[in-house]
Amino acid sequence: MSAMSVAALAAAVARGERDPRDVVANALERWRQSDRGPEPIHAFLAIDESVLERQVDALRAKQRRGEPLGPLAGVPVAVKDNITTVDLPTTCASRLLDGYRPPYDATCIRRLRAADALVFGKTNLDEFAMGSSTEFSAFGPTRNPHDRTRVPGGSSGGSAAAVAAGIVPAALGSDTGGSVRQPAAFCGVVGLKPTYGRISRYGLVAFASSLDQIGVFGATVADAARVYAAIAGPDPRDATSLPEAAPPVDTPRASVRRIGVVRECFPPTLDSAVATLCRRAVERWQDAGIEVVEVSVPSLPYAVPTYYILATAEASANLARYDGVRYGVRAPGATQLDEVYERTRALFGPEVKRRIILGTYVLSAGYYEAYYARAQRMRARLTAELEAALREVDALFLPTAPTPAFRLGERLDDPLAMYLADVFTVPANLAGLPALSFPVGRAGVLPVGGQLVGRRGDEATVITLATVWERMGPSWTELEAPA
Repeated sequence: MSAMSVAALAAAVARGERDPRDVVANALERWRQSDRGPEPIHAFLAIDESVLERQVDALRAKQRRGEPLGPLAGVPVAVKDNITTVDLPTTCASRLLDGYRPPYDATCIRRLRAADALVFGKTNLDEFAMGSSTEFSAFGPTRNPHDRTRVPGGSSGGSAAAVAAGIVPAALGSDTGGSVRQPAAFCGVVGLKPTYGRISRYGLVAFASSLDQIGVFGATVADAARVYAAIAGPDPRDATSLPEAAPPVDTPRASVRRIGVVRECFPPTLDSAVATLCRRAVERWQDAGIEVVEVSVPSLPYAVPTYYILATAEASANLARYDGVRYGVRAPGATQLDEVYERTRALFGPEVKRRIILGTYVLSAGYYEAYYARAQRMRARLTAELEAALREVDALFLPTAPTPAFRLGERLDDPLAMYLADVFTVPANLAGLPALSFPVGRAGVLPVGGQLVGRRGDEATVITLATVWERMGPSWTELEAPA
């Protein structure tokens, strides 16, 4: 991990104690080290040192003029490669967008720049953010920094790995069904998915528009919270953006007193290390004087099938634009329009094709009511149950993932096993609620994550509870589940 926190690094740069040029040089060296050898981490798809140099020059010029620097001054932040950037490619890890350079920055990127952060590079992901292991990238998989034979999680695995490897102290990802929180758990970092609409989606390449949300990775809760605070807030360019300003998250909430442990998330089949470490995490809150009660969300077992109907349906509509005419590269040799479509869309990877086909099926005549409409009703029911549970407690606690990181290639031929890696993360997306994953211990060298889910618009409470847990100590690296 990076030696300095985001806040400490920004303060040191602002005071002139750290030269942003040296900060960038150190990050570049850590990146090069991470990709040396026969098993490179491969966290990044694009880093341009000339772009970094221009950002550093602009920051130093601002310092010379005596202008106040922003809250992320000189902090290198990695960005998932499905978020648009004018000075770096945005490929979504797909052959369809290979070499594509957007004409505009996403709102979150503009806010990073306004906060004087340094956009360090674009990170690897499952193609079009469809996957749970970052193995479905058209440009090769990312490896877990803790064990390079394991996956980093997905789809934001490159961002999680970049923070876990200490290349950068923070990164942006996207979370449609757990794509920030699950890789955060696998890589031993903090991952925050805010309330739907809290961070603008303008400039985020769409997968499933009613579920997509930009999220933040940090080495610590405070690191993730500081970056979140810099980019959250209303945006007139995004019709789904919440109209009110994001409440501050830098002051712990004294009123937080009660956590609900979700009964359905601790079945007998849960990985023993995950179960043990999550229950120990609960004990730490109890030691801090926080009441812990058991709550039930009966519809939670239906969350995964509900999600994979709704998300694929939206994906089939959103990805129809990649036809070689409006968006995406055009496959050579085609002369007829239907041939252009066919050859161009053949460039999609296998997981994207699978989801487009499934989504088209559930929306088709004769099946819409049986699948899509029923899934919408189940989504409403699950949301109501989560909100009812949250009226009784300040936040819900559950594992982030049912197992630690699995081996590369282990689930590539078993889509259902891959999808079940999201069983504990998709409920928060379906309900649009804020959720945060943080490391609660390790199984051997593999990190294990616990997850807090809060009330709509209440990121402050999940951040407060995770901060309480983190500050009580010992570090998660010292908490090992019995073999």
